[in-house]
Amino acid sequence: MKPYFQTAEGDFALYGGDAREVVPEIPAARVGMVFADPPYFLSNGGFSVQAGRRVCVDKGAWDKSHGLQSDGEFNYQWIKVCRERLADDGTIWVCGSFHNIFSVATVLSELDFRILNAVTWQKTNPPPNLSCRMFTHSTEIVLWARKSRRVPHVFNYDLMRRLSDGRQMTDVWRLPAIAPWEKTCGKHPTQKPLSLVVRAILASTRNGDLVLDPFAGSSTTGIAANLTGRRFVGVEREAVYLKLSVARRAEYERCRDEWRERIPDLRALDA
Repeated sequence: MKPYFQTAEGDFALYGGDAREVVPEIPAARVGMVFADPPYFLSNGGFSVQAGRRVCVDKGAWDKSHGLQSDGEFNYQWIKVCRERLADDGTIWVCGSFHNIFSVATVLSELDFRILNAVTWQKTNPPPNLSCRMFTHSTEIVLWARKSRRVPHVFNYDLMRRLSDGRQMTDVWRLPAIAPWEKTCGKHPTQKPLSLVVRAILASTRNGDLVLDPFAGSSTTGIAANLTGRRFVGVEREAVYLKLSVARRAEYERCRDEWRERIPDLRALDA
């Protein structure tokens, strides 16, 4: 299968299509880590606040729920094909909210993953809740699970402790949402901050490992992988986000040193 885009060095490869069909066909070695930001199935016509404006929360047809059974089958299918490409000592990270994360956790258990942590990403700048009928949604969950119950997984404990001022790092990560400098080429509606993905990669991979993202979006995972000395392979089905990914990767070549300085964990390592 030919990639939609690949760097000359081969450290960033992007494929177009549905991850359930494309991942099994990618001519790549075993991956050391999967980072996935799948549909949350929360596009329901509701509203939120963005940049001080009232906006609809709908992301696109790909984010609409088709019922519990259908959503669960979707999660089972994409996680299964990712598991087949994952090294025995590899791990998977899956982002979610209460809309999808329980389904994901169930599937991970069904496929014999061992869930290690439910990391809470606590946003330092969450949007307000417009209804004033519930608490403001200020967190998302990132499940972290290992493939094998018998083979030890990669966890860079000493590095995480160093990045936590000599203390054990907790499973609550207080990090801001994406900054303006992360969306100069355009923005994906569910784009994650580089600081979040960089930390996950640093925690659970070795230098030079291959990182797979089956829902690449604007390729934040790919940028984070290259910033940390890892290789990347991603899959994205929407043409507009494939083009955005290529533009961001070109921007990375120009801004790599500046971005490293802006990401707290990388800035600490460079100090």
